[in-house]
Amino acid sequence: MFKKKEAAALRLKTDSFVVESNVHFPTDYNLLWDSSRKCLDMVVKFLDKYQYIQGWRKIGNWRSELKGLMREFGKVNSSGGKNKEHRVKNAAIAYLTKTRTLFDKLESEVPKLPMNDTKDLSVHLVLEEFMSLMKKHMDLLERRVLNGEQIPHHEKLFSVFEHYTEWVNKGKLSPNVELGKKLGITTDQYHLILDYQIMDHEQDRDVILDLADRLLRKWVIDSWRFDKGFWNKDNKAILSLEIPHVIMPKLGKRSQQEHATGFKRLKNKHSAIESNINELEHRGLDKCPDRGYHHYKTYIGLGVCAYNLKKIGRVILEAQRAELKAKPALLKAA
Repeated sequence: MFKKKEAAALRLKTDSFVVESNVHFPTDYNLLWDSSRKCLDMVVKFLDKYQYIQGWRKIGNWRSELKGLMREFGKVNSSGGKNKEHRVKNAAIAYLTKTRTLFDKLESEVPKLPMNDTKDLSVHLVLEEFMSLMKKHMDLLERRVLNGEQIPHHEKLFSVFEHYTEWVNKGKLSPNVELGKKLGITTDQYHLILDYQIMDHEQDRDVILDLADRLLRKWVIDSWRFDKGFWNKDNKAILSLEIPHVIMPKLGKRSQQEHATGFKRLKNKHSAIESNINELEHRGLDKCPDRGYHHYKTYIGLGVCAYNLKKIGRVILEAQRAELKAKPALLKAA
């Protein structure tokens, strides 16, 4: 349908972009609030089902007081003025005192909650998960604000609901950070997506060799274009063994090869994949509205499939229109 000859070599382009997950901007104090309120939500499920449970008459007060203390801390933390550090620490102490009191109450009361069926078991498991997240973020907030520690990146969590979410620095002015996962796509000269990969804490340069192995098994490749984020000396050397033209600009100052006319011509064609990415984002692949990593991966797969089907459908429609236009001319000639 696209190729004039089935054996014709492909001209590929690879780039990546972030598909955001459905999360709010994370801070240790608002993630602590998320964990705390979900613990209270699970307790409410038991209270609705078993009216005889005692000890939670003021559960609404717990929620409103915690939310108020969280907002007060956020307000003090983001404002200026005199003695800011002192006011921030006082707000943190008040917030942490309340959350610790709730955590201690949960630890003592949760073992007493009923477990009569699988639904009860499910709620218990969710409650235990959010209690562990609550404990984690109490520790992070105390270490950061009260002890003045800088929290290592690997200890941070960017959503208590979508645990797979990564903090992706784009190196651009706006937005300079995105929350989700990087998606690498490879398109051909016909703008079809031949391969996509959701990167799991990986950089662009880390996925090239496995990607090349997948594609070279299926197709003959004449040229392959990348941007500077994919640069690696070994990557380019290995790809050049199998592919005649590998356009992989080096980080830093341009080499003599990059000044060559042929290199520039092929490099300029790489911008076509930016158009493909813009189309994907415009049609819904900028942010996944679904919950859970399984649904996140499914959403991306369906988005890529829909993109390719649209490209194929457009070619079929153009061929049908050309055929309809040609029929009157053929009848007239007859």
